[in-house]
Amino acid sequence: MQDTSYELLTIFRDGGFMMIPLVLCSLVALGVILAKGWTLLVAHVDSQKLLKNIEELGTTGRLDEAMQTARETRGPVAAILVSGLTRVKDQQTGKDIEKAISTTGNIELDFLERGMNVLATIANVAPMLGFLGTVIGMIAAFAAIEAAGQVEPTLVASGIKVALITTASGLAIAIPVNIFYNWFVSRIDTLIMDMEKGAQAVLDLIWNAEARKRAGA
Repeated sequence: MQDTSYELLTIFRDGGFMMIPLVLCSLVALGVILAKGWTLLVAHVDSQKLLKNIEELGTTGRLDEAMQTARETRGPVAAILVSGLTRVKDQQTGKDIEKAISTTGNIELDFLERGMNVLATIANVAPMLGFLGTVIGMIAAFAAIEAAGQVEPTLVASGIKVALITTASGLAIAIPVNIFYNWFVSRIDTLIMDMEKGAQAVLDLIWNAEARKRAGA
């Protein structure tokens, strides 16, 4: 029985020149997925631990320890806490603190969303490149028929093979990229909620500090 299995290099060669942009898309997407996945995973885990620690330290008024803990933690929630706690320590007004938190939150959100446009573009472009390869393959098949003046399977097999390989390759790239894109969106939404909790934790520290002052007075 003849072995009909394809190796990757064979598929790349049989798919024609349209396989070059498809492979480039897959490599770029893989790099973004690995970098973004690790960043979001670490940021989420560290943020959950940080929020618990800040809540414990904040209720006892240990502002310096809370700030040091936030500075030693990576992620957007830590950045918001550092920005807010620094201004709390400097005894700035509540409006200044809220403005600083909002500005830091926007900066961190932009960082979290960085690279998402690349994944969205690849998820949309890869199938189109595959379909373009399909059209090119079919054009080659009909050109072979026209040149031969008759229809034979061997004449159109090469063009049809190019069409199928590029279509399959485009879909094989787009499907996992779409899955990771949606997963990253859910991770970012979770981190946004954590950022809001971090901002609320800073505001709670302000209210608790003012309450202790009033009680002492």
